[in-house]
Amino acid sequence: MDNLVKKLEEQITFLQQEISQISSELYSQQKEIKFLKNEIINLNKRIEEMDNEIVTEIKEDKKPPHY
Repeated sequence: MDNLVKKLEEQITFLQQEISQISSELYSQQKEIKFLKNEIINLNKRIEEMDNEIVTEIKEDKKPPHY
């Protein structure tokens, strides 16, 4: 009986350590996901701005400059 209790305590300790490690990894991944989402938002804004600039330039440049 004493041996069983000791084994169970060891397993509980191991599982607590695993849970702590998984929790830490999850937190790190959530931070990275949040950062990457913000990067995607910023890149989409830049793409939209560049697209608008191109459209504006096309509208302004109807004739080549040598005409």
